[in-house]
Amino acid sequence: MDFLKPLLVVVLLGGILASYSGHSDWRSASRESAGLAPDPTVTSEAVLLVYGADAWGWRGWFAIHTWIAVKRKDENFFTVYDVVGWRGTGGRGVMGINRDIPDRHWYGARPRLLKQHRGAGAESLIDAVDAAAHLYPWQKTYHAFPGPNSNTFIAWIAQQVPELELELPFSAIGSGYLDQIE
Repeated sequence: MDFLKPLLVVVLLGGILASYSGHSDWRSASRESAGLAPDPTVTSEAVLLVYGADAWGWRGWFAIHTWIAVKRKDENFFTVYDVVGWRGTGGRGVMGINRDIPDRHWYGARPRLLKQHRGAGAESLIDAVDAAAHLYPWQKTYHAFPGPNSNTFIAWIAQQVPELELELPFSAIGSGYLDQIE
């Protein structure tokens, strides 16, 4: 009889996880702009934005995915810095530095702004973020847990560039990976 309680918990938890649909298919989930970032074609100042959005699927119940979007003074586009595990297939790097929509939905999950820097001070922060990103030690390594993952990457940049004054939330699973290896 003592085994019934744990068995019931496992069955209920399995049922809950199996029933979670969120977005039925990641390929059709929204990747559109959430309309949070300034329009780079009309905003001349430098902008640095840090976003987080619920992770895909059931992981979104407790974890977020984070990224940094930057626009230098007078640029008319954003550059996004992020790490995504699927990029690593075939031995490619998991880190991306690409022109992109800065505030994309993360496969259906609306992003939220975690940190913002704008104006003259943002320009030097962008230089520091770019330099830190290029020194990231796990550019070809990804492990959802305990890391390194997308949140480890942003935590690495925050550690290298303390002027960002960025504290990631507890739900940024993998951001504590740096503490485990020191």
